[in-house]
Amino acid sequence: MDGMMKTGADYAWFENDFPDIAEAYCFTLVRGLSPAEVVSRLEGRPEAPLRGIAAVVDAAFAQFDSAEGDRQLVAMTTVGAWTLLVEPNGYLGVTEERALPASAGTSWISHFVNINGVGTFLWAEDQVLRLCFDPMFPDDRGGTAPDELLGVLQRIGFHFGEETPETDLSSPAAFALAEHLTDVAITPELLKETTFTCATVRIR
Repeated sequence: MDGMMKTGADYAWFENDFPDIAEAYCFTLVRGLSPAEVVSRLEGRPEAPLRGIAAVVDAAFAQFDSAEGDRQLVAMTTVGAWTLLVEPNGYLGVTEERALPASAGTSWISHFVNINGVGTFLWAEDQVLRLCFDPMFPDDRGGTAPDELLGVLQRIGFHFGEETPETDLSSPAAFALAEHLTDVAITPELLKETTFTCATVRIR
């Protein structure tokens, strides 16, 4: 299985192919819940569906402007046993006071980066925070199982130690780690061709 493991390099296409969302996003995978059930747990409000990530990005920024930053657009689709949530310029998926209660009875894997390059990877199981760290600084890990995936993190391509890598693959590596935990591969086709179920969620 390790020979099949994706690495950060396998997701390098994301920043090149989707620059409008790559600079600030949150991707979350929730096992065994439908999009409607996830929206209910987040106390969201259903919105019209959108086809393709470009339309989602445009709608997310329009939503932010119209609601003066009070509500976040969340786009969702079912991938196997998981619901994928995409938040352009969002962070609900890695907000512990929202994610941990919403993870009751299930798995919640989320990763985020903002326009300043600050990131978070969060893995929760049934309201317990298993692992949380900034992908740029994987030496500093929290949660109840901070070392359980240490070997996986190293093989995927997170950079440990003080040396600066020639190419920073910390954000793409977060996609690879999420795939390792869920077996859900994010692909260009998925992002371009999916008709997403959408909702808005109050963020403050």
